[in-house]
Amino acid sequence: MDPATAGGFSQEQFREACAELQQPALAGADWQLLVETSGISIYRLLDQQTGLYEYKVFGVLEDCPPAVITDVYMDLDYRKQWDQYVKELYEKECGGQTVVYWEVKYPFPMSNRDYVYIRQQQELDVGGRKIYVVLAQSVSVPQFAERPGVIRVKRYKQSLAIESDGKKGSREWSS
Repeated sequence: MDPATAGGFSQEQFREACAELQQPALAGADWQLLVETSGISIYRLLDQQTGLYEYKVFGVLEDCPPAVITDVYMDLDYRKQWDQYVKELYEKECGGQTVVYWEVKYPFPMSNRDYVYIRQQQELDVGGRKIYVVLAQSVSVPQFAERPGVIRVKRYKQSLAIESDGKKGSREWSS
């Protein structure tokens, strides 16, 4: 199922995000460890065709339950309070799907970036474990024309899978 045309994500895409939480897919590619600190590891992979990087983040957030992380991630109004780089961030119904518009402030002389994307969140039961999954991907809709002086990020995608660490915190994977 293509999110850009079908208005959503397939169950297979949600299952793939869960599988990555259990078995990180770093083998077979040139993933580089970028940073490792405070229980968080960040890897990146260069796409030779585009020159863009894909990132993967793995880690444990102690004292932060999965439901709280998911709520913070999904709450656009709250993000506007803590993220100083948000210039504009809102949802709009477009053709039966909820689309997010997000403009990010960049310092001079760089141009701001904007994103137009759909996202969905599900709670899955995988072998008796509750896993929270959020998927997001760029879409092109006529309601959000490109703006002069702002660079549109057209290849945005994110997968986020979070589960309890068995204590008071969370294990998480994001790409």
